Amino acid sequence: MFDLLCVGHASYDISMAIEKHPDPDEKVFADAMNLAGGGPAANAAVCIARLGGNAAFCGYLGNDLFGDLHMAELSAEGVDVTLVQRGPYPSPVSQILAKPDGRRALVNFKGDTPWLDADAVVMPSLPKVILFDGHEPQLSVRLCHWAAERGIPTILDAGSLHQGSEALAGLVDYLVASEKFARQWCQTEDMGRALDELLVISENVVITQGECGLVWAAGGRKGEMNAFAVHAVDSTGAGDAFHGAFALGLARKMAWDELLRFASAAGALTCTLLGARIALPALADTIRLLNEQEAGDG
Repeated sequence: MFDLLCVGHASYDISMAIEKHPDPDEKVFADAMNLAGGGPAANAAVCIARLGGNAAFCGYLGNDLFGDLHMAELSAEGVDVTLVQRGPYPSPVSQILAKPDGRRALVNFKGDTPWLDADAVVMPSLPKVILFDGHEPQLSVRLCHWAAERGIPTILDAGSLHQGSEALAGLVDYLVASEKFARQWCQTEDMGRALDELLVISENVVITQGECGLVWAAGGRKGEMNAFAVHAVDSTGAGDAFHGAFALGLARKMAWDELLRFASAAGALTCTLLGARIALPALADTIRLLNEQEAGDG
């Protein structure tokens, strides 16, 4: 059985390191390549497992090569896959181009793969926390209501504004949003103002801002936190790691500031390698980074 459930998107990632993004009709050559499973909720589940948690992933994978590879990878990481739904539609695939400054471009192929139905799964047990990435909106909305009826905390990984994140933003207990989502939802570049606007729909809000850290509001308090200083290679998956670690910290009832530092450290470490899945940190590395910062602050 599992303590944390991650619901949403799984893809297979083809990541390449390039010096610059190509201009029209230009060919560029990659310096490195990494092949691995990906997707926000699937990556979060793997991150939880590497950090010592007990996680399950619920989403769709096709009966194809990419689906088989991803299922094997999730199982090898110790992620519970009993709620994964498989079928004849293709597994999503992402092509990721990462530049030397850590920024990336991403193209995702999903084909005609439909969303999972609201009643696609029957929950075998009561998890401690459920994390949604919004990419399975019909199923996620039902599970969010199901969790609320049972007092199970819910989190939304709001990476961008789309049908699923819009539907879930006001339902979850913890809205953990990217700066991109905050700009899109609130129509402002001022993250302080965005924080206040998002508090209208959620009592607990975090807005992540990459290397600029984060701002938050919870329990009647507000604050901000600097990002960890690391050598960034590829930011792909950093948000996924943050959300996975956040969910784990919540399940373990960490104090709020400790929880945010834990999630921030996991996210920062994911930026230090090419590709998302390969870069998701182990618990020992996360603790080491936390201790290094504490020593530096001291």
